[in-house]
Amino acid sequence: MQDITINTEFIRLDSLLKLASLVSAGGEAKHFIQDGLVTLNGEVCNQRSKKIRPGDTVSFAGETIRVIADPSLS
Repeated sequence: MQDITINTEFIRLDSLLKLASLVSAGGEAKHFIQDGLVTLNGEVCNQRSKKIRPGDTVSFAGETIRVIADPSLS
């Protein structure tokens, strides 16, 4: 499992996949998301602009990403 720290309230699903280096571009992420290949908290998510918040987990291509909040923002 890979932890990704964000310093905002949320990150969009397509941006998260790019940040985690699982895709190289937003257009690539869009296709994988629309094809139902990405799960959010264990359920298929087809919304590329879905807001992903700390505590959420995203899985794609055999990788799982856990989003955590930047502790300096507390």
